[in-house]
Amino acid sequence: MDWNFRNDQPIYSQLTQRLTEAIVSGIYAPGEKLPSVRELAVEAGVNPNTVQRALSELERDGLVFSQRTAGRFVTENENMITNAKLRIADERVEEFLHSMKTLGCTRDEVISLIQGAKEEEEET
Repeated sequence: MDWNFRNDQPIYSQLTQRLTEAIVSGIYAPGEKLPSVRELAVEAGVNPNTVQRALSELERDGLVFSQRTAGRFVTENENMITNAKLRIADERVEEFLHSMKTLGCTRDEVISLIQGAKEEEEET
């Protein structure tokens, strides 16, 4: 997993986002055990307390749950995962549309660009 962090956002927040993306994309399957706090901290090169905070956020959001002596696991609730995926997709669409508006693209130009990209993708 890519653990390059930006300076414009707290590291725990970036960890939360990346782990959420890993869950919704299936890198971590429903019911799968997550690596331990220490393992994630070493892999990401951050303080274990930072990883603990990110995992606590995921627990609060219902994407992971703890089993006292066994560790943390991805929720098996497909609706929670789907809702998280749709929330991320919606945020990315909003960012994209905002950047297109900043460039001065019209709605029709944006639609044309998307259709062109879709056609190119289908050809490959």
